[in-house]
Amino acid sequence: MNFFEFDLGLAARRLVNDILDVKKNEAVVITADTGSSEEVVNATAREVFTVGAKPMVIWLPSPRGVGKMADDMLPQQPLSAALLATDVWIEFNKQWLLYSTPFDLAIEQNKKLRYVCLVEMNPDMMVRTIGRVDIPLLEKFLNEIAALTEKAKEVRVTTPAGTELKFKNHPERSLIIHSGIVPPGTYEMLPGQISWTPDLDTVEGRLVFDGSLVPPVGLLENPIILTIKSGIITAIDGKREARQFEKWLAGFNDHKMYQLAHISYGFNPGARLTGNIVEDERVWGATEWGIGNIGPRLVPDIPGGVKAPSHCDGICLNSSVWLDRQQIIEQGRIVNNQKLLELEQELT
Repeated sequence: MNFFEFDLGLAARRLVNDILDVKKNEAVVITADTGSSEEVVNATAREVFTVGAKPMVIWLPSPRGVGKMADDMLPQQPLSAALLATDVWIEFNKQWLLYSTPFDLAIEQNKKLRYVCLVEMNPDMMVRTIGRVDIPLLEKFLNEIAALTEKAKEVRVTTPAGTELKFKNHPERSLIIHSGIVPPGTYEMLPGQISWTPDLDTVEGRLVFDGSLVPPVGLLENPIILTIKSGIITAIDGKREARQFEKWLAGFNDHKMYQLAHISYGFNPGARLTGNIVEDERVWGATEWGIGNIGPRLVPDIPGGVKAPSHCDGICLNSSVWLDRQQIIEQGRIVNNQKLLELEQELT
């Protein structure tokens, strides 16, 4: 028997029915590469077929990079043709297509598309983060904390590892709530995350990744310490992981790769720190910072977003957050808000 075979069926059903709301006769493209889980792909395709929709599974060689770094290794024309014509796209790739040229074309031109990014999904992760999560209750929690955050003019974030950042929110940039609802014409992620791009010119301080950094490192044995001035990385300190990251960024020879892209809250009760960035971003009480390419949905005031050669994400564990000097999170747990505290206790 395959690992989590019975449990995986329920998780696939919740993904197809509750999250994506796949309808009879809809076309559903599932993309995967040679690093993806065949069990996850097949369980999902079976459920798509069960509801009367039309699954199409596209297997690709695993590229040596992610985002636009993968472009030259992708069959761009046939892949784009499929994505432009489908109703639903489920991405299970290990080397993600998110922010690649086929992704950009699909998001810009296929206005009916419902896309969910579930890169590196494996049976254990799918069961923990989808199959065993109360999605409606999680949505309620995320909407509540997002509303409080969006009202704040200034945000402060600290961590025990040494993060100390302050920034102002941008009035034209709404928070993106990844709650398990995927409307047509947009793209979503695994439930349990809230992302936004603040006024990057105001981001100042020290950013310390102590969980993972993907790419190029993965799980971190030693923290990576970044000095941030006006939203730009001006110094990288630490041990071997810091040197690896420094070399990776320099290899692009593009100043936009040193720009912060977004901050995110992590709030999926089943998520664990594993080195899989999609799961790591959702570890309860973590904050995550993206660096490099900024998708247009995050910066609607900048047509087309901010193009950069690639994108990476780093995790800050056990975060504390202040909204206009009112603390809302203390080392990863809710404080000073009874409604949120009760929802947190029920979810976790």
